[in-house]
Amino acid sequence: MFIDKIKIYLKAGNGGNGAIAFHREKYVAAGGPSGGDGGNGGNIIFRVDQGSNTLLAFRYKRKFIAGNGGDGGGSKFHGATADDVYVMVPPGTLIKDPESGKIIHDMSQNGGADYVCCKGGRGGWGNKHFATPTRQAPTFAKNGTRGEEREVVLELKMLADVGLIGMPSVGKSSILSVISSAKPKIADYHFTTLSPNLGVVSTGHERGFVAADIPGLIEGAADGAGLGHAFLRHIDRCRLLLHVVDISAFEGRDPIEDIITINRELERYSAELATRPQIIVANKLDSLDREVVDVDAFEAFVKQNGWELIYISAYTGENIDELIRVVDRRLATLPPILVYEREYDEADDFAKNAKETVIRRENDKFFVEGEWIYNLMGQINFDNYESLDYFQRVLQKSGVFAALEERGCTDGNTVSMYGFEFDYVK
Repeated sequence: MFIDKIKIYLKAGNGGNGAIAFHREKYVAAGGPSGGDGGNGGNIIFRVDQGSNTLLAFRYKRKFIAGNGGDGGGSKFHGATADDVYVMVPPGTLIKDPESGKIIHDMSQNGGADYVCCKGGRGGWGNKHFATPTRQAPTFAKNGTRGEEREVVLELKMLADVGLIGMPSVGKSSILSVISSAKPKIADYHFTTLSPNLGVVSTGHERGFVAADIPGLIEGAADGAGLGHAFLRHIDRCRLLLHVVDISAFEGRDPIEDIITINRELERYSAELATRPQIIVANKLDSLDREVVDVDAFEAFVKQNGWELIYISAYTGENIDELIRVVDRRLATLPPILVYEREYDEADDFAKNAKETVIRRENDKFFVEGEWIYNLMGQINFDNYESLDYFQRVLQKSGVFAALEERGCTDGNTVSMYGFEFDYVK
């Protein structure tokens, strides 16, 4: 079974609580506070599994939960930091927000480096941190912050340089099998290929490219007809398309009409994809009957559209080496494989929880509270301008500033958030 899109749940571990303790030792009358800090919660980290090309592993496991950090103890004993949880995904996986559909991260970025999707909560401080010359025996500590949690959609867009497209039974799988070491199922009936197949094509001198056989493109594919609706996404990244046609017209189809039909479906799916460079691969040359197929009209149509044309036979191997050379030469002139930029704004996560905000007023001072704000502040460096700017942007987007003004907050009033105070300015 081939699975290329699925929703999963992620929960990073909570930070452990700081401890309230006092040093006890013989002959030491007042040892002072010694409560240890809590440990950090485990992160949820995505990692690329180079040996995988499907999301099938997520069919039965859709929840990934990291452990909580240990609580602090006495004698400055720190709580244990929880282990991170690694989620293994195939190369080319996109992590998306399920509500907006925006891209959170493309696992192809930075060469497929690890990505921390949910950060574990920070451990709370023990009471030793709160000792001052005037408060030498603090009887309070700080709780750990909650780990991040969210649902995400994983969507696989294969990492292939070249995509083989065309009507069913034109020989796409046969071509892939002879230009690479891939062994797709091949038979003489429609929709033999039920899932995309990848093959690495060697061009010599330690070079090569990756080709993908995309099944099920027929008229109406963009609307879900055939199998194309499910698999069109896998040619989104392809730098070059090999448009395969049956030049023998064995099934009575016109090669020109086939090209028009497939390109129409590509344009309906993605206008940008329809402009991707194409090479027309006229397969089944060994069965060509020029009295049945008007080759001159076909070549004129291809030339009129500015496409390169090559005749091959996957069955006899005729011109296969030339096809590989043509593709290799063309790829050398094209940009690298597409990597998607982040679209999702982290501020949206906190804004979703703004309804939990509590605002209290005491004279000209406003207290803003809420678990989401407490967790947010744990991620802010208040000595860094960019971090503070992000903090302000989240408060604006979540409606905190608007709520303060509704409660009568105006220029010069003091706003307090868990000990962090600032003068409000509209």
